[in-house]
Amino acid sequence: MTKADIVNEIAKNTGIERVTVLITIEAFMETVKESLVQEKNVYLRGFGSFVIKKRAQKTARNISKNTTIIIPEHNIPAFKPAKELSLAVKK
Repeated sequence: MTKADIVNEIAKNTGIERVTVLITIEAFMETVKESLVQEKNVYLRGFGSFVIKKRAQKTARNISKNTTIIIPEHNIPAFKPAKELSLAVKK
C-alpha cells in the first residue's frame, strides 16, 4: 500500500477531502521524522513505536580490497509494533 492508497482510503472512509488528508499525513510524517532526528521516540498506543536504536562501533571487512574498516557508532530509526498490531497480523 502506498501513501496515495492510504490517502484515498482515509478520504473514502471519513468523507474528508483528499487534499486535506494528504496535508495531514505529510505533517504527521514530518513530525515523526523531526522527533527521531532529535532522538525522541514516538509512541502510538495500540499501533507501535518509532524508536532510535544505537548501533555500536564495529569492525568490518572490505572483501574486494582485503582490508578492515571501522564503522563508527551511529543511530538508526526502527519501528516496534504494539502487541495488538502483532496479534492482528498473526491471525
